[in-house]
Amino acid sequence: MEPHDQTHGGDGGEGENCSVSGFDSAEKVIIRWDATASEEAREKMIFNDPQEVNLYLNAVDEIQKYVSSGGEIENRANSAIQIAMARLEDEFRNILVSHSSPINSDSLMLSSSSSSHLEVDEDGSSSNNGNEEDDQQEEEETDLLKRSGSSASTGSATVRLPTGRGSYSRSTSSIREIELIPIESVIHLSWIARRMVSAGYLRECIQVYGSVRKSAVDSSFRRLGIEKLSIGDVQRLNWEALEQKIRRWIRAAKICVRVVFASEKLLCEHVFDSVGAVNIHEACFMETVKGPAIQLFNFAEAISISRRSPEKLFKILDLHDALIELLPDIESVFDLKSSDSIRVQAAEILSRLAEAARGILSEFENAVLREPSRVPVPGGTIHPLTRYVMNYISLISEYRPTLIDLIMSKPSRNATDSNTPDFDFSELENNKGPLALHLIWIIVILQFNLEGKSKYYKNAALSHLFIMNNAHYIVQKIKGSPELREMIGDLYLRKLTGKFRQAATYYQRAAWVKVLYCLRDEGLHTKGSFSSGVSRSALRERFKSFNALFEEVHRVQSQWLVPDSQLREELKISILEKLSPAYRSFLGRFRSHIESGKHPENYIKISVEDLETEVLDLFEGYSATQHLRRRSE
Repeated sequence: MEPHDQTHGGDGGEGENCSVSGFDSAEKVIIRWDATASEEAREKMIFNDPQEVNLYLNAVDEIQKYVSSGGEIENRANSAIQIAMARLEDEFRNILVSHSSPINSDSLMLSSSSSSHLEVDEDGSSSNNGNEEDDQQEEEETDLLKRSGSSASTGSATVRLPTGRGSYSRSTSSIREIELIPIESVIHLSWIARRMVSAGYLRECIQVYGSVRKSAVDSSFRRLGIEKLSIGDVQRLNWEALEQKIRRWIRAAKICVRVVFASEKLLCEHVFDSVGAVNIHEACFMETVKGPAIQLFNFAEAISISRRSPEKLFKILDLHDALIELLPDIESVFDLKSSDSIRVQAAEILSRLAEAARGILSEFENAVLREPSRVPVPGGTIHPLTRYVMNYISLISEYRPTLIDLIMSKPSRNATDSNTPDFDFSELENNKGPLALHLIWIIVILQFNLEGKSKYYKNAALSHLFIMNNAHYIVQKIKGSPELREMIGDLYLRKLTGKFRQAATYYQRAAWVKVLYCLRDEGLHTKGSFSSGVSRSALRERFKSFNALFEEVHRVQSQWLVPDSQLREELKISILEKLSPAYRSFLGRFRSHIESGKHPENYIKISVEDLETEVLDLFEGYSATQHLRRRSE
């Protein structure tokens, strides 16, 4: 129970003598605990002894009655109050320091009602590159969030402050306030604060409180891995290091706002609400957390204004999502007028992150369009740009809930720029939002770029094979992602499917038309009539031409690549469906004419079965040496 003020004595000399006697006793108590005059007073703390606490605080209350009484006793009272306030400041600091350890999971009680959405896993299936220290820290931070629940986990906030031994807590659906200082010590702090403020020591009280509690917050920050980095420091970090820090920041920011800052605010309210001075708990709260809060949000601000590049998009979106999720909690914790700047900073960072995401997407589109590589990829396989772009937009589609609110305008193109593909969005606009149109536009400009790269192949058939491979890869990536397929839509997907099938047709024409042309009857008969006989010399030349062309096609195309096994088999079957019957028929009609002459083995070098086997060797990416070895087997 808090010591009560003693009433001033009544009328008459006896009452005055009694009052003076009370002052003298109180003054002796104050002087006895003067740390500047007594070794014992320096070594002991008043608030370790409940009886001394009552005696000392009653003495302070008694002395306080005389600070404006006039005369010699007022001078003595003011002197005693100065000694008492210095002592109470030391006691105040000692209680705070004794309970200034950083928040840790061992000090928290696991609540079965903790909301599941507080479990932190912003990376989904992503890993943190096997960093064991990060793994351990993530577990500790997640455990901290789990363990900071209270019995009130839903609905409006509730407050409970017991008057005796116990604990205090308050909770909303996401904020988890915890006991930073035991309730008995909170009550002692409140008693001291009320007397310091009453005696005119408000500034000293705030400074001591803010200094010690800010140190405790800084310790919690260090435990959570939040470093003191300036905006310039952040912008000078390489991206790999920055990615790890962003992951850590997202986890830590949730704990800082929902646990650390919220608990500091609650502690301020309980220590200072009964003091009586206007807004003192607000001043103490901001004295404690303003610096750390600015430090926390400066990191996100640095990311929001850093140089834009495509690889930063997804971490920027992660930051944006985390901040959107935290914004209601930020507004709840920093709901005081004195903390307007914190709320404004968070809202401005959110806006800049959104603008950065839009800018990166636009710059990515331009980068895909202008990607300058001119060296053809070997074997006409899938270009690295295609893999990169399709993996990129697959990830974009996974961020659809965020981006659909950020991307509000459709892509634009310069109709007078010949280096920009011509594409009509009108047939897609009726049922496609801006984000879907941007993804389709990226695929359009990717194909436009690939068409340009295909021209660097000297072999026309290889050029078409390259387009086929890349268009097929695009189609498969879309089909493999339900989110992306939904956004692209079946209409455009059918166009892309037609694109790779058309390229496959063009490839077969360019690669095999000369081979098939050797198997025609025209030019083999004498006198221009089928019934007039076969020119053996012409037939021999035809077989020689076929053998040479087929050998060359096989040699070259066994080094080409069709990476997708199903597409590769389908293409071989399509070739054989045309080539095998034509060759079988040609042999059936003209074999006897060759075999009846000299050295038939010089002209009929390959059977139908061998031809089919060799076609099945195509598109495996064999080297020239491997090709020769396989032919000799």
